[in-house]
Amino acid sequence: MSSWIQQGDVVLFQGDSITDAGRVRDNGQDLGKGYALMAAAQFSAKYPEKQVQFLNRGISGNRVVDLEQRWNEDCLALKPNVVSIYIGINDTWRRYDRNDPTSTEAYEKGYRNLLEQTAETGAKLVLIEPFVLPVPEDRKLWREDLDPKITVVRELAREFGARLVCLDGLFAQASTRAHGSFWAPDGVHPSPAGHALVAKAWLQTVGAEE
Repeated sequence: MSSWIQQGDVVLFQGDSITDAGRVRDNGQDLGKGYALMAAAQFSAKYPEKQVQFLNRGISGNRVVDLEQRWNEDCLALKPNVVSIYIGINDTWRRYDRNDPTSTEAYEKGYRNLLEQTAETGAKLVLIEPFVLPVPEDRKLWREDLDPKITVVRELAREFGARLVCLDGLFAQASTRAHGSFWAPDGVHPSPAGHALVAKAWLQTVGAEE
C-alpha cells in the first residue's frame, strides 16, 4: 500500500484529550506528546522529501458536539488535505460520570455532519475508532454505550470512503501480551506504549508503514 499522503499536504489531527496529549494551545504547530506527534515524526523521518505539515487541534474533554461547534475555525479554515478524527469516548464517559449521555443517534448525526462538511472540501478522511479497556473493572459496563458508537464509526468510514484505524480490537489484542493498565492506565488514555500502538496503526492505515 503506497502512502496517499502527498507532497506538501497538510494533515490535521482532531479529537479529544487522547489527540490533545498536552499540546501547547497557543502554539499552532505543537503536536502534543501522544500519537499525533509520534505518527508525524515517523512519517516525516521516512518521507522528508514530501514536506508534509502536521497540525493538532485536539481538545481535552471534547465530544462530537464540541467538534461541531469549532469545525469551521479548527478544521475547514486550516484547509487540510487529510483530516484524521478520533472522537467518541467522552460521548460515552459523560453518561457514567455526569449522567449526561449522548445517544448513538445524536453521535452519528453529529459525526456525519463533520464528515459531510469535510468531504465537500475534497480532503481525505481517516477515522479512528474509540476503545475502552476494563481498567478499572467498571469500564466493562461502558461497552453497552460504546460498542454501538464504534459501529457508527465503522459504518461512516465505509460510507464516506475513509481510512479506518481499528483500535478497539488492537488494544484488546495488546492486552493479551501485557495487562490493560500497561496500555491505558485508566482504560481510556493511552500510556506512551499505548500511544505508540495508535501511531503505528495510523501509519499503517495511511500506507506509510508496512
